[in-house]
Amino acid sequence: MCGIVGIVGTRPVAPLIVDALKRLEYRGYDSAGVATLENGALDRRRAEGKLVNLQERLEAEPLSGQIGIGHTRWATHGAPVEINAHPHFSSNVAVVHNGIIENFRELRGELQADGFVFSSQTDTEVIAHLVEKGLRDGLEPVEAAHAAIKRLRGAFALAVMFGADDNLIVAARNGPPLAVGHGEGEMYLGSDAVALAPFTNRITYLEDGDWAIVKRDSMQIFSLDGSAIERIQQRSVGSALMVDKGNHRHFMIKEIYEQPEVIGHTLAHYVDFNEQKVALRQESTVDFAKLDRLNITACGTAYLAGLVGKYWFERHARLPVDIDIASEFRYREMPMSADGMSLFISQSGETADTLAGLKYCEAQGQHLAAIVNVQESTIARSCKSVFPTLAGPEIGVASTKAFTCQLSVLAALAVAAGVQRGHIDSERERELVEQLSEAPRYTNDVLKLEGEIATMAHGLANKPNVIYLGRDTNFPLALEGALKLKELSYIHAEGYAAGELKHGPIALIDEEMPIVTIAPHDNIFEKTVSNMQEVAARGGKIILITDERGAEEAGMDDIKTIVMPKMPEIITPIVYALPIQMLAYHTAVQMGTDVDQPRNLAKSVTVE
Repeated sequence: MCGIVGIVGTRPVAPLIVDALKRLEYRGYDSAGVATLENGALDRRRAEGKLVNLQERLEAEPLSGQIGIGHTRWATHGAPVEINAHPHFSSNVAVVHNGIIENFRELRGELQADGFVFSSQTDTEVIAHLVEKGLRDGLEPVEAAHAAIKRLRGAFALAVMFGADDNLIVAARNGPPLAVGHGEGEMYLGSDAVALAPFTNRITYLEDGDWAIVKRDSMQIFSLDGSAIERIQQRSVGSALMVDKGNHRHFMIKEIYEQPEVIGHTLAHYVDFNEQKVALRQESTVDFAKLDRLNITACGTAYLAGLVGKYWFERHARLPVDIDIASEFRYREMPMSADGMSLFISQSGETADTLAGLKYCEAQGQHLAAIVNVQESTIARSCKSVFPTLAGPEIGVASTKAFTCQLSVLAALAVAAGVQRGHIDSERERELVEQLSEAPRYTNDVLKLEGEIATMAHGLANKPNVIYLGRDTNFPLALEGALKLKELSYIHAEGYAAGELKHGPIALIDEEMPIVTIAPHDNIFEKTVSNMQEVAARGGKIILITDERGAEEAGMDDIKTIVMPKMPEIITPIVYALPIQMLAYHTAVQMGTDVDQPRNLAKSVTVE
């Protein structure tokens, strides 16, 4: 979603803010802006589209103030045009905001009745005018900001700057993340630590309901009622992350190529490869043997990772699993088992619907656990057991390495659960751990197929529809393949369980319909081949992703085949994720879409 940066500095801050905003581009945005204060006057530059447009504007019309706020906007209220871009002003107030103010219409009506004139369609502008109203009523800047924050309803992170004070930014958080960075004679605000990486590695994260007074040499945090609060200052790994594409054309393909390394790092966190045992670390306090049910909740690609996990937990640990899309789970009032655990999967650890589901499960007395890529995130801090994915920053909006690292954690946890519950003996544990250890090598082998996969993408580019098929753990991969293609190329695609083909989807098959079938040679391979034959009989154009034996036994002419290495069953979902990622990537490249920042999408969905 939107990205926020603020600096109370000792040098011109506009160029620094723009550089920090670049590190937030992965969150998705459609306009950007910067405001600074100089000689008691607020000034701003805004631009539609990419940050390069804002940079050009600043080169032509520089800002030289030493205090400023910046923003990348993902439109929720009002079109993505300059007049709706942040920062928003009232007479003596500038505001940047991430989230949704649910009661903005009520507040707008009040303010208009008091004579305030609105120049945008956004909900954010009410914040600026609300703070300005407090100033006109005689409140000091901090008091006016606090009074305004108390009136807001919804999920938001915001920063407020005042024309009357060149040493003050007031920040607040209620939902979307916001961090304060500590410098030497300077202080910083950012939506995440990566944005602040060039400036500092000393970070304080605001919690829900916090608001803060930020000055050059100090920071104070308060609760909504005005009580002072202490939050821990910590060193963030974000400072070491200078994110660039390297020699790759896009962040997405760079991150696809990082998967052998990050999968290995992630598995090594949960598995002792030397002893060939699972080795959950101290951050895990869960006893799988005492659980009678596992509830998995997530959104998007993380949900599909959880769907694979369901197969693994039930197969290897005999642990029943319920899995829900978070946006549905949070409203359906599910009865929770007293001996159950709720597991939440989120790359960012800030996903709004997933966090809402977590709060419901917390109220039901569930043991809370999380699989997250950001260990300092809200979801991670809210859970008793935290299982990190060691994927590093994922800049491409379409998830790649975060997905395979989530799968890696789920596979290791399923084996650990099987051991604890007595369904996996020591010999089988050694066998499974050895198989998991092979995942990085197999993923590296699959990367060598990129050229072949890029050629096959010609068969998908510009097609109006594509169907993906799979069985067992390959069914969630079919869903993920279809999702990736939709996200990147804007082609309509659907994933189906192959056995469901005759229950409706087969009506769509004709000579123009590509069918991507994910089918390693396993105990259900013949059933999937039978489904492919039904497709072939109706003229469908098949791309088969299988291993060498599967390619030999498919027994059909006029199909394109991506031949994968033969590998153990437990790692096939991890490794087979790569060809579906590359197929979607190269289809999008051929169609000329914005691969790293697809239209209408955001990396981290921090509002409902």
